[in-house]
Amino acid sequence: MNKRQRIGTVTGIFAPVIAFLCILGAITSYPQFSWTNNALSDLGIINGITGSLFNSGLITSGVLALIFALFGLFSYLGKNWIGKIGTAVFAGATIALICIGIFNESFSPTHYLVSVIFFVLLPISFFVMTAAFATKRQARMAVFTILTGMVAAIPWFLYFTLHYVSGVAIPEFISGIAGAIWVITLGYKILKAENQA
Repeated sequence: MNKRQRIGTVTGIFAPVIAFLCILGAITSYPQFSWTNNALSDLGIINGITGSLFNSGLITSGVLALIFALFGLFSYLGKNWIGKIGTAVFAGATIALICIGIFNESFSPTHYLVSVIFFVLLPISFFVMTAAFATKRQARMAVFTILTGMVAAIPWFLYFTLHYVSGVAIPEFISGIAGAIWVITLGYKILKAENQA
C-alpha cells in the first residue's frame, strides 16, 4: 500500500465519524427537532450553529468519503470491472452527500434531487460491491456488504409502503449508519491486512 492509498483508507474511517458527530451535535443544539416528524436536512436551514454544523459536517465527510472511494476503495476493489462499477457508484453517492450539504433545503428542488440520488446510490453501490467481493473470494465481506445494502434500503421501502413515520429522519439515519459501519469496517480491514503483510 502506497502513501496515497493509506491516506485514502484512513479518510474513509474518519468520514462517517465526522458526519455523525456533526449530525448529532446539530440535533442536540436544536431541541425542537423531532425524529418522527422531521428530516435530518431540516437542521441544515436552522440559523446559527445548528445549520452550520450540519451542513459543514456533510460536506467535510462527503469530501473525505470521496477520497476514500478514489484512493482506498478503488485500489482495493478496482482490479475488475465489477469493483470499478461499485466504486464509481459509491463515489457518486459521496458527491451527492457533498451536494446535500452545499444545497440545503433552501435550494429547491436541487436539495431533494441530490438527497434522493444519495439514498438510492448508496445501497446500489453495496449490492454491486457484493459481487466484487464474491469474485475476490471474500465470502464474509460479500455477506456483510449485501446485508449493509439491505439495511440501507429496507427503511425506505417500509417508509413508502407503511408510512410508519411522517418525517424521513429515521430512515435517513438508519441508512446512513449502515453505510458508516460498512466504511469503517472495510477501512479497518484494509489497514489490518496491510500491517500484517
